[in-house]
Amino acid sequence: MVLLENDDDEERVAKVHDCDAIIAAATRLTRRTIDAAPRLKLVQHQGVGYHDTVDVSALIERGIRLAVSTAGTVGVAEHAVMLALAAARRVTFADAELRVGQWHANSLRPVSMELAGKAIGYVGMGRIGYAAAERFSGFKTKGFYSDPNVRLSPDREAALNLEPASLNRILEEADVVTLHLPLTEETRDLIGQEELARMKPRSILINTARGGIVSEMALVEALKEGRPGAAGIDVFETEPLPPGHPLTRLPNVVLTPHIAAGTWDSLVGKMDTVLTNIAAFFEGKPLQNEIVLGPG
Repeated sequence: MVLLENDDDEERVAKVHDCDAIIAAATRLTRRTIDAAPRLKLVQHQGVGYHDTVDVSALIERGIRLAVSTAGTVGVAEHAVMLALAAARRVTFADAELRVGQWHANSLRPVSMELAGKAIGYVGMGRIGYAAAERFSGFKTKGFYSDPNVRLSPDREAALNLEPASLNRILEEADVVTLHLPLTEETRDLIGQEELARMKPRSILINTARGGIVSEMALVEALKEGRPGAAGIDVFETEPLPPGHPLTRLPNVVLTPHIAAGTWDSLVGKMDTVLTNIAAFFEGKPLQNEIVLGPG
């Protein structure tokens, strides 16, 4: 077993030569590191977001297997609902103001809203998108979802009051738009100036997926103009978010430091999956959540 102390490329390249398996996380697993591991046969990701953290083409070229852990699903889904509630009620602004003696007992009413009965738009309907829909449905919401790779069965749609829709329809009709899709070349800057301009004035944008899916500077300008009316953001184009970033100056934004999947429950589940899968790999048993890799 090889443990990293500094977690930089030089250390990784120096230490992975004899590794048969690598556990990947948020730091990108580059082609350089993969090439430095001639015995490598398995990459086990501790989460699900491998598109922007693993050089998949390098794995494909060598026939290296890839598996992920879905243990963060509940945490991310709950976080999306939490951000929606906090943004809808301007919770972080009210909290910060209260701490310096400002009492906004009535002044936030014009910009606050309840989730009950609202329309929720899901951009991405994989495990996390569906888990989020299950939780939002408790507020008796109706939902629209857009996902080129997923079409739910009529029974699953009916259970959560969901229907498929185009991205444009979601942006134009949803009171809350929540993003649940990977960062790829196709989804980078998916939500930019034009898309934000389609959103309703009092709507809320939630992003617990990846920062690059939303054009941050376009979002800053859109929030200043009130379309959307608020946002809850857990992921950013550059992480950590630089001090003084324009998003930090806006009262209608709730910001968290990429912690949606960062619960103790999730950590325990992830480590269980990671260790179980690695043991199964060396024992020649099937892997949980193995990704079928196609051409790079």
